[in-house]
Amino acid sequence: MTVFTLAQLAKELDAELHGDGAVQISGLGTLKSAGPGQLSFLANAKYRGYLEETKAAAVLCSPDQVAFSPVPALAVKDPYLAFARVTRHFDRMPVAVAGIHATAVVYPSAQIDASASIGPNVVIEGDAHVGANAVIMANVFIGARTSIGAGARIWPGVAIYHDVEIGPRCNVHANTVIGSDGFGFAPSSEGWIKISQVGGVKIGADSDIGACTTIDRGAIEDTIIGTGVIIDNQVQVAHNVVIGDHTALAGKVGISGSSKIGSRCLLGGAVGVAGHLEITDNVQVLGMSLVSGSITKPGVYASGAPVDEHARWRKNTVRARHLDDLFRRVKLLEKARDSE
Repeated sequence: MTVFTLAQLAKELDAELHGDGAVQISGLGTLKSAGPGQLSFLANAKYRGYLEETKAAAVLCSPDQVAFSPVPALAVKDPYLAFARVTRHFDRMPVAVAGIHATAVVYPSAQIDASASIGPNVVIEGDAHVGANAVIMANVFIGARTSIGAGARIWPGVAIYHDVEIGPRCNVHANTVIGSDGFGFAPSSEGWIKISQVGGVKIGADSDIGACTTIDRGAIEDTIIGTGVIIDNQVQVAHNVVIGDHTALAGKVGISGSSKIGSRCLLGGAVGVAGHLEITDNVQVLGMSLVSGSITKPGVYASGAPVDEHARWRKNTVRARHLDDLFRRVKLLEKARDSE
């Protein structure tokens, strides 16, 4: 069992210790559920009531909340960030064992670092490369000439097609598909003619990709995901999309082909981005919004309608249908006024 003293954690986090530094921390919990030996945190002052009643062994909080804590506290500027750093010490993820499982199929020309872990039923095709300390879990497919960076972790059932580059320390969750064909077809009198997708996918270091997400390969040039990008579950990234460093995409975001998303952007759940447009750096788009044109100025954007009572929603929907008529009437009234 992993155990730290509060004094050790204070030193690691550069936190101000209030209380007994010998208190031992062996786990984590919420303010409501934590008990002896568990560390909790307060990141939002509106939950201070839970802090005042907590049974945790200690808490992380901002300096202005220390006085309300009935237990020892570590005062930090950003409690949520500090808590995130502490969680790594209590991660229960099984430790991977280096080596290639007997049931794995590895083509002779593939290069596998001796420190990598290759799980059951993995298939690694020719000229693929798996870097040092990478972990490839059960039933993963890695296509020809694909490169998996050092320390990357690929969870079960992931399919990575040919000519894909995944950077060091990336984390790709179960059943995600990387490098599938983009949705490229040309209409003809005979029906749809498929456009061969000859580009690849490049993903920068330290990016995290959720479960059941799809990242299509480029039609001609590569689809590019930057460094430190975080992508939630069930996200669709179409062909030739470019996503800048440290951008975050929440669940069910859909980005159409050849669009470019800047660095440090935040796209909320179910945001849709039309094709062939650009979003500049430092843009936040709220959930359920449709981005139908380029965004050239940093800031917060929204277009989704919030939920409302059904009766009022029906009334407002009916009224909205008359907006054009109302606009025309107002213009006529303005014209009549100006002519007087």
